[in-house]
Amino acid sequence: MYMSCGETELAKRVFDAMRERSVVSWNTMISGYFRNGCAKEALGVFYWMMNVGVEPDCATVVSVLPAIGSLKEIVLGRQVHAFVEEKGLGKMIKLRNALVDMYVKCGSMNEARLVFDSMGERDVVTWTSMINGYILNGDARSALALCWLMQREGVKPNFVTIASLLSACGSLHLSKHGRCLHAWAIRQKLESDVMVETALIDMYSKCNCVHCSFQVFAKTSKKRTVPWNAIISGCIHNRLGRAAIEHFKQMLMEAVQPNEATLNSLLPAYTILVDLHQAMNIHGYVVRSGFLSSIEVATGLIDSYSKCGSLAYAHQIFNEIPEKERDIILWSVIIAGYGMHGHGEVAVSLFYHMVRSGVRPNDVTFTSVLHACSHAGLVDEGLGLFRFMLEDPKVSPQTDHYTCIVDLLGRAGRLAEAYDLIRSMPLQPNHAIWGALLGACVIHENVELGELAVKWLIELEPENTGNYVLMAKIYAAVGRWKDAENVRHMMNESGLRKTPAHSLVEVRNM
Repeated sequence: MYMSCGETELAKRVFDAMRERSVVSWNTMISGYFRNGCAKEALGVFYWMMNVGVEPDCATVVSVLPAIGSLKEIVLGRQVHAFVEEKGLGKMIKLRNALVDMYVKCGSMNEARLVFDSMGERDVVTWTSMINGYILNGDARSALALCWLMQREGVKPNFVTIASLLSACGSLHLSKHGRCLHAWAIRQKLESDVMVETALIDMYSKCNCVHCSFQVFAKTSKKRTVPWNAIISGCIHNRLGRAAIEHFKQMLMEAVQPNEATLNSLLPAYTILVDLHQAMNIHGYVVRSGFLSSIEVATGLIDSYSKCGSLAYAHQIFNEIPEKERDIILWSVIIAGYGMHGHGEVAVSLFYHMVRSGVRPNDVTFTSVLHACSHAGLVDEGLGLFRFMLEDPKVSPQTDHYTCIVDLLGRAGRLAEAYDLIRSMPLQPNHAIWGALLGACVIHENVELGELAVKWLIELEPENTGNYVLMAKIYAAVGRWKDAENVRHMMNESGLRKTPAHSLVEVRNM
């Protein structure tokens, strides 16, 4: 009773006062703790049970495996699995499903698949657990492959299965597969379930079929928050900032209550439109509705203001957040904001302030601050930060970081150092690194390194006409007109055409 009411302390007092505890009592404590979000306490009771010599039964195993999966205690999970096999408890499909789910949550899909393949009987929960597992572990194709096997075995999907498979289609941009699943959902009479509706909107948006997302959304009841969040997020994914804002306004008119996820989905619309006035309007709404206390929403607002060019408003919100609540994402956003507007010194200062406050920089933070140094011409500061990375055993510079340093050295005219860095890289240089070197060669009219960079760029991205144009520009700058003309001919012979530029002028929101 106490566990069902969320009173874990009272339940523990009653349990501690019991003179005799049956296996049912132990199971109740384990499952009760887990249901109330106390996975560590659930495992503590399980260890206690084992130490006092009470032998677990099937219900114990089914109760403890979710806690093991939640905490990713795979070693204990394997021990429990071995106990199940030793005692012959694995005949129940519910217990086998719990084992599959535990291995999935621990990220061990091979072991989950072994349990799955050994099962003589599999129900929809079994299949859905495996499908979800593949998706969560970044293998959407294997999830879809299970879909067809599931159909062949005649297992009827539930709304969770359909939603998971639609998520896999969205991540792989497989709109045809998604349409087939949509039809399957209709045949199974599951298309009106809110989870399936949301998954359909999301899938079509990610497959760049946003018109289909609008069609699905039009058929929803529009009384729940989740489909609204999905359609707003879909608009953002397709760079339809104004449509996202219009849907948010319509949501308010329909008296549907937004949540934090709504605001997190919506705020990028203001960075797409670069509309300071609209950003200030949503800021007012966020303050009035109390969402500014959310660190994620505050971070989104800071990003919107930064990209709309108002660093003063961005920093004001940043300063209002207690230092102990500032996470790495918040710091990265404010650093990137100052960097993109050429305030490299402030960006570097904020970076060191962050480090002093005890927040450990990640790859994105380093990219932001190095990019800031590059655009502000802070060569020594940028190289110092790069050395800081190299000296930290827990940080490994990635391609983006090398690109920033090559760009930094290149802009400063230190092309030989930039090329030496590329040659000494432990990673394979990509098109961005060679592109940064080529850009510097254009600025400083360095033909030799420019030719070398173009050679690699043509190999890495042969259809990018910009590389040919930049090389021709270098030749023209040093008076080698014949070579410039030859580059143009080479581009024409390859069947490449420079994409015409275009401009857009917006007048009164038209």
